[in-house]
Amino acid sequence: MKIKFPTPRRVGEVQGDPLQSRKCYVEAVRKGQKKNVDDALNQVPPSKKGKMPEGEDSEETETSAKVQPAEELLNIEIIPGNPNKTTRIGSHLGEEAKKEITLCLQRNVDIFAWTPQDLEGIDPQIITHHLNIDPSYKPVKQKKRHFGPEKDKIIQVEVNKLMAVGHIEKI
Repeated sequence: MKIKFPTPRRVGEVQGDPLQSRKCYVEAVRKGQKKNVDDALNQVPPSKKGKMPEGEDSEETETSAKVQPAEELLNIEIIPGNPNKTTRIGSHLGEEAKKEITLCLQRNVDIFAWTPQDLEGIDPQIITHHLNIDPSYKPVKQKKRHFGPEKDKIIQVEVNKLMAVGHIEKI
């Protein structure tokens, strides 16, 4: 993973280690729980680790490796009266902390992107998706994937949304 961020003189870059990121995330989410972080890390899906231990089912391993929230979450409306624009915060927070976080989120509602149209105007100096492809290689047409009629409709709707706002284009 690579993150770009603005600095006073140029664009800074930080490159992370996915395994270390996962370890940090698991540790943060499971803080206070009895489950050992190393046990969770040993359950990385086989596609990420290489060979799978004998006798284990890949579906079981992937399911058991999912990290669950450490506590129950509470839905809050970022824009009061609009149930479509919500986020979640920890339910074990004190009333004062809940109120303070909610007010902070409501004051900064402009930083949330609710639709693809809200993402317009992001400076390419901050973030850009780039495929590292050698131009000397000839493109290879891949086999068309079939998802079924229901999923195809959903995919087409999402692709049309992204094309309408100019985030992707047909080549």
